[in-house]
Amino acid sequence: MMARTQFNKFSADRRLYLCSLFLTVLSVLPSIGQIDTTVKKPVNLADTDGQDLKDLNDANRKQPEDQKPPVRYLSLFEEEDLLKVSLRFDVAKFLKKAERDQSVDGTMTIHFSETDEMERKVTLKYRGQSRFERCKYPPARITFKKPVYEVSDSGRIKNIKLVNQCQPGSTFGEYVIREYLVYKLYNVLTDTSFRARLISLDLVDSENKRKTITQFGILLEPEALLAERLNLTEVKTKMLSQSHMFPDMIDRLAIFNYMIANWDWSVPGQHNVTVFTSLNYELGGLGIPVPFDFDLTGVVNAEYAIPPPGLGIETNRDRLFSGICRTREVYQNELMAFLGKKDEFYSVITEFPYLGKSDKRDIIAFLDQFFDQLEKQRSMDSLIDLLLANCKGSR
Repeated sequence: MMARTQFNKFSADRRLYLCSLFLTVLSVLPSIGQIDTTVKKPVNLADTDGQDLKDLNDANRKQPEDQKPPVRYLSLFEEEDLLKVSLRFDVAKFLKKAERDQSVDGTMTIHFSETDEMERKVTLKYRGQSRFERCKYPPARITFKKPVYEVSDSGRIKNIKLVNQCQPGSTFGEYVIREYLVYKLYNVLTDTSFRARLISLDLVDSENKRKTITQFGILLEPEALLAERLNLTEVKTKMLSQSHMFPDMIDRLAIFNYMIANWDWSVPGQHNVTVFTSLNYELGGLGIPVPFDFDLTGVVNAEYAIPPPGLGIETNRDRLFSGICRTREVYQNELMAFLGKKDEFYSVITEFPYLGKSDKRDIIAFLDQFFDQLEKQRSMDSLIDLLLANCKGSR
């Protein structure tokens, strides 16, 4: 009996070692020629607030000696006020969506104030799949011809994701604001999350054939900027599963997606999830999943967010748990951690100045459905039963 136990332990340790080695090798290969984001001392990546990573980053940031100081710094993600941005390009050509991989050149102007602005030449390319197909204004990835910089000692930005309104009208503007707030909700849970900046976006036709279109938009923190900020490196491979992730982090993500009613995500294939890892071997080389693109969630409640058949849910406000199986104790601890963040979550919604009272009440009422189940042990036990009945894989 003792020999069998030792053999099982050895097998588990061997599997963990191979998994760690696998992720580490994959993360090293695509990082050749990029900034070295290796962690210089042990940190706890599974810490809910991510404070160790933030403190460590301050000590490790270093600008190359031969790099000339940029003209100015953007502070896109250091501030939270509504930012005015203009994009001048061939709007008709872009909206025609003739070819999936076409690009359009243009000019991006960031208006810091009425008398202070920065103009850069850019290229726009389509990104995403569902919104490209269904939206009049598809989301884009913006590439700067010359890099811009986020802060004084780091933060080189070459590409940035833009989320804009799917269709014209105030309703679709509210969808963008709600999606922005989902990013802010996940920021409450952890620093290992994409930062976002809400913008007022002017789409200016360079051919002077269309009137200027003004709508809400979101600029998302680039993957390289997050990696530099937290001393991580992006894992490019799609051949991953939830078992390759840090347990605390994938559990947190799965419960968060359940809370906001997000069924449109998957670690395999990295669908609406970007995976990072640390090169610090003491951390085991496991993956750190960071979610993005929340337009189909119940919190946003977009009219076009219709779940595909076969998921077992009928509307975008039906919650679906897609996390890996854990013990009751693990689920209990994670749910209690969410309950401890309830007031912070609600403050993100209630204190936000660019969303109407009725929309705020709607989001709070939707989140109440989740948090009401955590207030008493009996209802929490029922929720844990549901998680156990729908989880994936072994415990």
